[in-house]
Amino acid sequence: MSTTSEAVSIRLLDREYTVGCEPSERDDLLAAARMLDSKMREIRGSNRMAALDRVAVLAALNFAHELQQLRGDGDNRDRELSRTLDELHRKLDSLFDAAIR
Repeated sequence: MSTTSEAVSIRLLDREYTVGCEPSERDDLLAAARMLDSKMREIRGSNRMAALDRVAVLAALNFAHELQQLRGDGDNRDRELSRTLDELHRKLDSLFDAAIR
């Protein structure tokens, strides 16, 4: 695994930040920065005087909430898939038992 980090410039609400990341993660970082910038602009709206730290915290809270919802949805899908597979196994076992008799 490489530990070579490269400096990447991102812009959030017209402010530039330099962060380090693995070269293979650069495109994902830039996409995440665009998404964060968009969310921060949405939250700030027309209030250009809104404190940057407040806008950033609200954007982070929005993303954390969305992530929590997606995790819950994933957990529900996993449980449903597990129930379906268990049912299919029972049906297959019944078919094999019937074929053996």
